[in-house]
Amino acid sequence: MRHTLPIAPQFYVTAPQPCPYLADRMERKLFTALQGEGADRLNNALSQQGFRRSQNVLYRPSCTDCSACLSARIDVRAFQASKTQKRIAKRNAHLARRATSPWATEDQYDLFRRYLDTRHADGGMADMDVFEFAAMIEETPIRSRVVEYSDPATRELIAVSLTDVLDDGVSMVYSFYTPELPRASLGTWMILDHIEIARENDLPYVYLGYWVPGSPKMGYKANFSGLEVYYGGRWQKMTDPEAFSATTHPLSTDPIAEQVANISLPDRRPTGG
Repeated sequence: MRHTLPIAPQFYVTAPQPCPYLADRMERKLFTALQGEGADRLNNALSQQGFRRSQNVLYRPSCTDCSACLSARIDVRAFQASKTQKRIAKRNAHLARRATSPWATEDQYDLFRRYLDTRHADGGMADMDVFEFAAMIEETPIRSRVVEYSDPATRELIAVSLTDVLDDGVSMVYSFYTPELPRASLGTWMILDHIEIARENDLPYVYLGYWVPGSPKMGYKANFSGLEVYYGGRWQKMTDPEAFSATTHPLSTDPIAEQVANISLPDRRPTGG
């Protein structure tokens, strides 16, 4: 009988680089590879501890003197749509949803380029070519879906979300949409529809990525009731966005070794054969 010993994931830290959310700050990420037969278990365990997936990597902000970035999720049972959100849902009720396997298409890439060129021309993804886009969509070792929204009348692709399916929810990895319909509030609409997707599948949470107090790019996430943020090593209800600060302090984050020691890893039993 032969046994394969489990290999614990190794964690690394990126070199500091300019923060995309807050001016005059430097960001640093703690990350690990997402691979092998335990990828799903690791992704589920670390998503519940504030990590996010990017292709075959799981990462979490670990900046030297700033802890502004907070992982955010919506408690589906606690969510109640606001009047504005109800209007947005009604405005986009005609859109058709289609969930497919994670496979990149030319229509997706064309929409992605229009979205970036209009809304994020100076962002970190602005130079992404079609091959890099395909890698973002297709390189996933876990259960992922591409959720497409189109106009049935014109068959035009309107919006797309790369979405992971977790044990306790759905995680919106990356979303983009047509920039020609600003009044449609498609970013908000896709979150509202993912809340419905979670409800339809009896999943309790919708993971939204990071909310950053003080960042206009991320402020919209605080508009959703039932929002929770991962703060102080646990998920907490967002009762008042003003209670969270983007101020810097050299003691904002624990040392890397302590952060890694406090990460709960999934049970990795040896397999026999």
